[in-house]
Amino acid sequence: MTNMIDDQEIKIHTEALQKAVPDPSAGLPDDIFYYISRTTPLVNVDLLIKDENGRTLLAWRDDCHTGVGWHVPGGIVRFKETLEERIVRVAECEIGMAVEFDSAPIALNQTINSQRDVRGHFISLLYKCFLASTFKPMNENILPGRAGYLMWHDGCPENLLQIQHMYRVFVDNDL
Repeated sequence: MTNMIDDQEIKIHTEALQKAVPDPSAGLPDDIFYYISRTTPLVNVDLLIKDENGRTLLAWRDDCHTGVGWHVPGGIVRFKETLEERIVRVAECEIGMAVEFDSAPIALNQTINSQRDVRGHFISLLYKCFLASTFKPMNENILPGRAGYLMWHDGCPENLLQIQHMYRVFVDNDL
């Protein structure tokens, strides 16, 4: 005898999920999102935000999924959301304003973390974005070393998150 549930039971659970989340484009409850991230790759956009001096805007991150360190702003694409819409929303959410961006990604990466099941497989598209050097991060309510703190960097910091090391060459060079 196997531990598999039968098709009818799967149908009942699926219908319950559809009732609980009638509009997945509005976001998912954490438990459902984490289950999905254990069963399929997640697609995300990352924003390489540069100013006219070649500096890169990075955000501080501190969470159980990626660890503690600097990262390029990014976000997971929602159901029925275009890549361009996700870029706009990430910029609004993580830096507080719109950015200009190239329409084609400058990098495509697949990341598989064999040590993790939840959020363990990503397909990441890196987009080159632009802000003026006059942009001042709105850090008034965020202390340095706290999640969400923003800072311009002339090169790649030593404490760039491990999962972001694929972007070192883009942060170190004025592209």
